[in-house]
Parts: sequence; structure tokens; C-alpha cells
Amino acid sequence: MPGRRRRSATTRTSPRKRTTAATPSKRTAKPTPELPTAGPGERVWVLAVPFRAPAPGAQWHAGLQAHVWVGAELPAALEPYAPAPYSLERFLEDELNEKPRPLPMAQPMTPRAQQCDGADAIAAHAAAGGRVFLLGDDPGVGKTGTAILAVKAVAEQRPVRAVLVVADRPAAITIPHWARSIAGFGDGGLRWCVTTWDRLGKVAAVQRATGVRFDVVVGDEAHMVRHTTTQRWKHWKTVSGAGRVKDAPFVLAATATPAHTPLELAYLAPQFAQAHGEPLRGWSDLPARLAALGFHVERGRYGWAWTEDAGERRADLRRLQGWLTDADPPAMLHRPAPWGPVSVSGTPVALTPAERASYESEWQEFRAEMQLARRRRENARGRAALLRFRQKAGLIRVPATVDWVKAQVEAERQVAVSVEFVETAADPIRSALLDAGIPVAGIYGRDRFDVEAERLRFQRGEAAVCVFTVTASISLHAGELLPDGSTASEIPRVGLFHQPRFSGIQTRQVTGRTHRDGRVSPWLIAFAEDTVEEQVARVMVERLAVSASAAGADTSSLQEIAELLDADWLPATALTEG
Repeated sequence: MPGRRRRSATTRTSPRKRTTAATPSKRTAKPTPELPTAGPGERVWVLAVPFRAPAPGAQWHAGLQAHVWVGAELPAALEPYAPAPYSLERFLEDELNEKPRPLPMAQPMTPRAQQCDGADAIAAHAAAGGRVFLLGDDPGVGKTGTAILAVKAVAEQRPVRAVLVVADRPAAITIPHWARSIAGFGDGGLRWCVTTWDRLGKVAAVQRATGVRFDVVVGDEAHMVRHTTTQRWKHWKTVSGAGRVKDAPFVLAATATPAHTPLELAYLAPQFAQAHGEPLRGWSDLPARLAALGFHVERGRYGWAWTEDAGERRADLRRLQGWLTDADPPAMLHRPAPWGPVSVSGTPVALTPAERASYESEWQEFRAEMQLARRRRENARGRAALLRFRQKAGLIRVPATVDWVKAQVEAERQVAVSVEFVETAADPIRSALLDAGIPVAGIYGRDRFDVEAERLRFQRGEAAVCVFTVTASISLHAGELLPDGSTASEIPRVGLFHQPRFSGIQTRQVTGRTHRDGRVSPWLIAFAEDTVEEQVARVMVERLAVSASAAGADTSSLQEIAELLDADWLPATALTEG
């Protein structure tokens, strides 16, 4: 670990030495766990054992948050758990041994000129002493490659040994994607650790137990930490040094959709404080600091809110963007996709008389339940009613979605279908298409599918349709370079939102799954004709372009949608985080 000399191979265990001063505490600290060490001719293996899977002979190590085996060779029963290159377990294993295990041969990747230029801009910001850089390129422009090249460029300027990459879900796709990219572009001799936002707590726990520190932290899909009331934010502060003045790593925040409002940009606060030459503690409460600086924000019933006045919003955005873009060198880079913005339009679904009757019945039941919840101010009840109505409305339209997908397949297109719910959308759509003899890849449901295998089935053209719930971090575009060096099918892609996404961030992220890397892919939003769904879809299409702002997306659509659904009394998260 950093700050710790390699242990003698003749010692089995030795106590950990902290690399930072201990913080005084009234409570008695738990005993420091001993780190495993290897004897002569042995090696420490840190295993990636799935939850509740048997691992005969391996021991759970609380400090490492993983099972460990110490021996000359890994037993056959434990071989399936050998950690993958650049994973958290592999990172820890290499730290605990004199020599890292060799990496497999990688498929070389050639960086594009745009990625090299982006890396130079990031490195220039780091060389000037910058804390945080926002890489806000559109989906598919090449943020992964840009980030890897940038990290290596930063390592040429300052001491960089360990690099943490935090990627979005699903881990079965995003971690291998980053690992292949790091190997393909070259790891620069650095120690890379790739994990996901869901495992950030484990990384923070390992840091506390071992004293490991990262010199550079890459937050992919950085909008995942836009809410400061979550455990995820707490763990992010630990690993990214967001609350530290000294010994903080350089942070590269990468996302095409930074936030819905400036109030959600707390992960950029260290850079804002630096730009103003102010103490970091003064920016610990970002909304309060923005209010003090004259931004049009105020405390509302559910916390801080941003103005609904369009002119004031534009002025706020220009001012905030200036803090990043007017710096010398700039602290932000946003490059639109050169192949143009995605085309998103609505597609009405004509309900049958029976479907219409069912829809109207559900709508009336929903309105009655929402009004009752409103009068009693029962937030949980209101959220539940909203969720049930969206599920049932989507279920009614499943036959229409299936018919539309069939027509697209017959027209020799591959179809990406974005859904929000499993039992009332993903499962029935997939089952109906399979019954019709159409191969379908499924990327939804916890542990339901091998998500990378399913993705590759779609990419190779073996499955004509992909039904998925994830909003980011997977590639479904035509012509993609696949892990084995082959390319994805060249069949044109078309996408369908089975349910309108209320969040502008989620909408842009979803369309970027197929509309990326130079490939154009139109998307449609399905809705029941002459219903509230049609009004919601119209609002989303009209506002989508505004949500592309690189420093805070327009959220006025949320208020309009809330009013349409009689949900304006609920907090905004009831719409954006179902």
C-alpha cells in the first residue's frame, strides 16, 4: 500500500501502519486488522467471490472486504474467483505481493485526434494545480479514451501511482469495458482500480482499513453523486478527497449530463472554491453558497429550489459555466457529437376500445388516490400511486410496442427498447417477441442475465432486439469494435422509449446507447393517444434539447409534468427517481 514498504516474504502477517494521523475519537477504535502476507514461494490471492458462493479454504478478510487465499498456487475450486485485470480485488492483490501477476495480451486501440486534444486540455488544467476537471462531451464522443489518455498525461507531470475509476452499472459490462480500454490504450505502468458506484462503500472501507490512497480519481457518469444526502455521496467524499484540502487526488468528472440544476453540482465544489480563491469549507453547502453569490435559488418546502424564470436560469447557467470555461486553463470541456444531435419524436398509440376503457379506469383510480394522498400529505402513498399508474399504463401498451418492434425488424433494423419496469414492461415485451420467433437480448433484472453476453448477442446481430432498463454505460451502436477485435453488425439501429423518461439526464443517456461514435440512431417515445401520456411525451420532446446544457440541465419540464400528473405537491425525486 502507498506509504508502506513491501513486507518480507518470510512473515505471514504483520500489523498495518496508518499513512495518515489518527483522528481523536471518544469511542474506542476497533482493532486494526492485519494484512495477509505471503511466505516463501507463496502468493496472496484476493478473490472475487460472488455473494453466498462457496469458497472452500478461502478466508474472509474484513479489512480487504474480500476472501483471501495464501499459497503457491490457487486451488482449482477457487480458480473461478481469480480477480479480473484492473478490478478492485486484483488491485489489492497486486498491492499485497512483491510482483503483480502478468496481464493478458490486449487488443490495441488507436486514439482519435479529438481524444488526444481532450487529454491535453485536462493535463493542462492539472499542471496548473486544478482540483477537478469536468469532461462533458456528448455520449459517444469518446470520454473513456480521453480520460485514460489524460490520466497518463497527468502522470507525466506529477507523482501518480494509483488510479481509481468509478463506473456506472451494470458491473458485468462497465468494468470489462474500462479494463479493455485501459489495456488497449496502455495503462502507462500505473496501478488502475476499476469499480462501480454501487461498490464505492467497499472502496472507502478498504481505504480506511489499509491506508491506500489514489492519486487520480475518475468519476465516470459523475452525475451519480449529484445528491449530497446519500451514502454514495459520503463514500465519494472519502475516495475523491472532496472534503480535504491537503493530499487530495486530482479528480476527472466525466458525464454528458452533469446535473438537472446547479444545485446538484456539489462534486464540482472543490473546483469552484479554488476558482474563487476561497476556503473549501465555505463551499461545503453548495446551495447556500450559490444563494449568497446571488444565484436565483431559495429554500422551498422540500429543500433548495432553482428559479423557474427562464431569463434568470440562463443568466445563472452562463455565470456558473464561466467559472469553469473562463479559467486559464479551462476546467471544463464540452464537445458536441460531430454526427449531430439525436432525433427524438413521439409516436402515438391508438388504444382499442377495451384498452381505452382499462386506461381510463386506471387513470380515474390514480386521480382519486393522488387527491386523497395530497389532502393527507402522505408522500409515500402519492409516490406509490404514481408508480402503480405508470406501470399499469405501460402494461396496457405492451401489444402496441411489440407490433412496432416486429415492423422494425421486418424492415431490417435492430431495435433498442428502453423500459423502466421489469414485470409490467420488460418481461411481457420480451416474452411476446420470443413467442413471435424474434431473438431478444435482455439487459434488466438483477442477476437475470449475463448482461455482457446479452449485449454481444445484440451487437453481433444474433438478437434483433435488446430490451434494457439501464440508462448508461453500455454500447449498442452499429459498427462498434468488440472485445475480440471483430465489429458489431452494421444493421441500422432505432430506439424506442416504452415509457417516457421524466429525467432529461436519463433521456440523453439512453439515446446515447445507440446514437454514438459516429452512428446516427433515431429514437421514439411511445404514448397512449389522447391521454396524459401524450401531454407528458410532448413536454419531454420539447425540453430534451435544453437538457443538454453542460453545467445544469433545464428542469422546468418536471414542474409541468408534475402538474399534468397531479403530483406537483411531491418532491421532484418522485418523478426522476422512480
